[in-house]
Amino acid sequence: MRTRNPEAKRQLLFDAALSEFAEFGLAGARIDRLAKRAGVSAGLVYSFYKGKDELFDAVFDMIVDTTVATVPLDADRLPEYAAQLYDVGLAHPEVMRFLMWYHLLRGESAQRASVAESMRAKVEAIEQAQHRGKVTTAHPATHILALVLTVANMWHQPAEDIARLVPAPQRRRLVLDAVATLISPTDT
Repeated sequence: MRTRNPEAKRQLLFDAALSEFAEFGLAGARIDRLAKRAGVSAGLVYSFYKGKDELFDAVFDMIVDTTVATVPLDADRLPEYAAQLYDVGLAHPEVMRFLMWYHLLRGESAQRASVAESMRAKVEAIEQAQHRGKVTTAHPATHILALVLTVANMWHQPAEDIARLVPAPQRRRLVLDAVATLISPTDT
């Protein structure tokens, strides 16, 4: 559906860019094909963004913002938070594929403001939960967050050998149980 609404066109562009980048990565993505997916002209793409690199980063920021908004961290319920992240990844495989491309291309050098702020807030929430006795203090909050995010997303990585070890219907339960064990405040 065509519209003169710039925000609607931007959303169409984001959706098309996510699909294009998830399928082809940054190098293989083409602005003309991306514009066609969005139902806009290639020139309009350049009116919003200087090029593919800027659009690629904008899609990443959009994913971070959307995830933070739709799956807020409740540090007192980290197992459920991890399970919700698992569910989102399962429901949106194109996002997980895009994120793999992003991390392959940008690696640890990508210090996006959207991620830094999100992580800072999550670490702070986990620290507060540690002070309340809800989360183990055996590890720093940064380590807890890293482990929770890794467990939540581990099934969305391309590793058939690992995926075959646990049947798909049992993976969500395993995420919940693993994070519950990981954060248990019964420190020894």
